[in-house]
Amino acid sequence: MSFSSDVKNELARTEPESGCCQLAEISGFLRVASSISVSGGGKIGFTAQTGDNAIARHFKRLLSLYFNDSIDLSVGVVESELFGKNKKYILLAEGKTAGEEIMRETGLLMVNKGRNYFTDGIFDNLVRSECCKQSYIRGMFLGTGSVTDPNKGYHLEFLCNTEKLAQDLKALIFDLAGIEAKITKRRSKFGVYLKSASDIGDLLGYMGAYAGSLKLQDIAVQKSVKGKVTTMTNCDSANMDRTVSAASDQINAINILKERGTYRSLTPKQKELAELRLQHPEMSLTELGEMLNPPIKKSGVNNRFKRIFELARS
Repeated sequence: MSFSSDVKNELARTEPESGCCQLAEISGFLRVASSISVSGGGKIGFTAQTGDNAIARHFKRLLSLYFNDSIDLSVGVVESELFGKNKKYILLAEGKTAGEEIMRETGLLMVNKGRNYFTDGIFDNLVRSECCKQSYIRGMFLGTGSVTDPNKGYHLEFLCNTEKLAQDLKALIFDLAGIEAKITKRRSKFGVYLKSASDIGDLLGYMGAYAGSLKLQDIAVQKSVKGKVTTMTNCDSANMDRTVSAASDQINAINILKERGTYRSLTPKQKELAELRLQHPEMSLTELGEMLNPPIKKSGVNNRFKRIFELARS
């Protein structure tokens, strides 16, 4: 199973205790996963589909707990822009008023001047408390969310049917967790996404996917440590390369002085340093300075080599 599937299965085992949280989670799921139909006599119904059996049974249970209506769970093959042609699990509301009642309670259907109309965005009355915000976002994620395997990268995304819903979800995430999500257009839909490992881990925790959050954070830490080790190794290699290159130039200058007979013009301290360099070509300037009598700092060693280079060039 994928990391995203593991997270969803964990969330599908989360049971909201209060009725308000049950309704918020149902509403979040139906907002992104349901299709509404109007039959003869103006009777309103809906179907909700998901590619995961555990998610379908989870919402069947929540709907039955909250509404006490007959909710039939059936399985079929459907075409969907979101899922493609695969086996899907369909939730269908039955009963004379079941579909309309559920639509009204979840804020998807309202009345204005005696006429029904379907709403867009997130109904504020459903997300007044922090626990209801968490439940609503969890419902939306179970309906349309995805999260990339953290071993491959960091990306969590919700797909929304309208820009209004995307903007409302972005604001809800910020209101709940202080996380600034981004929005992008994906054909006819709008993606609300996060790219930061810490933000994704935090939001998974808020939704109730604690195991998924811990796994992501653990992988992120491991990748960070590996990255630092690689950086340190590369830095050490670069420093070694610079040391070897500098030592080669210094030895070359010393040999030039000896070949031209001008080596004797060096001061005793300069000669001491030159002999140490010839004996220890692998050492850094700091290490050479510590071997001198008396020891001197790197800047002092560098100044003595400058005089050696000047004499070699002249």
